Amino acid sequence: MTHEPFTGVFPAMTTPFTEEYSIDHDRLAADARRLEAAGVDGLVPVGTTGESATMTHDEHIAVIETVVDAVDEVPVIAGAGSNSTREAVDLAARASDAGADGALLISPYYNNPEPEGMEEHFRTIADAVDLPQIVYNVPGRTGRNVASETAVSLARHENIVGYKAASGDLNRVTEIVERTRNEAFSVLSGDDALTTPMLAIGGSGCISVAANVEPERVSAMVGAALEADYDRARELHHELGALFRALFLETNPIPVTAAMEIRGHAPERLRSPLSPLDPEHRDQLAGALESLEPIEAPAGGDR
Repeated sequence: MTHEPFTGVFPAMTTPFTEEYSIDHDRLAADARRLEAAGVDGLVPVGTTGESATMTHDEHIAVIETVVDAVDEVPVIAGAGSNSTREAVDLAARASDAGADGALLISPYYNNPEPEGMEEHFRTIADAVDLPQIVYNVPGRTGRNVASETAVSLARHENIVGYKAASGDLNRVTEIVERTRNEAFSVLSGDDALTTPMLAIGGSGCISVAANVEPERVSAMVGAALEADYDRARELHHELGALFRALFLETNPIPVTAAMEIRGHAPERLRSPLSPLDPEHRDQLAGALESLEPIEAPAGGDR
């Protein structure tokens, strides 16, 4: 079975915690419903932004189940990667059983595999789990790029439908887009500040941190670019520029968790070893948020 690639805006969801730092499932469900109502195209729980690194596997799956149960129409793409291939297969299979519509697979970190091992890792997961899968390249977190040749080769696998680009390298993205144009394959921005440029060279959307707090505006920006209305896309990109910068003043998800509290969506609670946002940076973030006037959610058929 060939799966369809993902297109549009997919917030990389934060995970709300209680005062005891257990997962606040009621607030998580409410947040999933808020984002769906704002017009996003899908949701991505338990990625880096969702603090998956400090969750047990059972917590990880419970988050996926809560988000799946909370939404009515949009797909849920669950973070399910690991630096252990066997563990990634297990997580992806459990995510599928929990109702996820896709899996976002971080490339192996710390092990620092060679390209052959990297490709085999993703192929093994794709062979084992019949779920649309997105390869996630973020060398700043993992210490190793997914080679362009690896991404192009993996695009031919029927279960690998996309590539999340968060290396900051537009040349790499351009090459992958050029070489996968005849495949059912999407290239998604993993860096909010580069979403519009990536869409201009053939990208398909974004897995976005900023969409947690500005889902309507990010959706309007991406929708405009996908319709080749680049005047409108650039206008919205520049409106969001200060927020894009503020959300990466410190390690993600520290700033976006503070932004969620500023906007009244969830308390600013992070599991150790992450620490609260520096007060000076919080002022800059608050200013960026205050500068953004509310806009309406895009109409259902706009993307």
